[in-house]
Amino acid sequence: MTQRITDKMLQGQVDRINKILGRPLTSYSKDENGNYHPNAGNFHLSWAYGGVELHEMSHTPGCTGIIDVFMCGHGPKRELYNRLTAFIRGLELKNSL
Repeated sequence: MTQRITDKMLQGQVDRINKILGRPLTSYSKDENGNYHPNAGNFHLSWAYGGVELHEMSHTPGCTGIIDVFMCGHGPKRELYNRLTAFIRGLELKNSL
């Protein structure tokens, strides 16, 4: 019997990626005037079309665009969870060298 993948499990994996890479944990920050600004490099979940995918905030100054990290569109939670797990494993292997 396979474990059901929850939204919380996916978010935990994304938070872990952001921490490993030293990236912001949130997509936007609020300044002292109450204005929101994008946090370049932040990884976050995107929900649409009944599925989920991993996005990264653009590093381009003045641009609030995103990058579809795995370039496979919105899909089932389990598929994304497996991709995130592989991504984390790759980061851990690189850091262990």
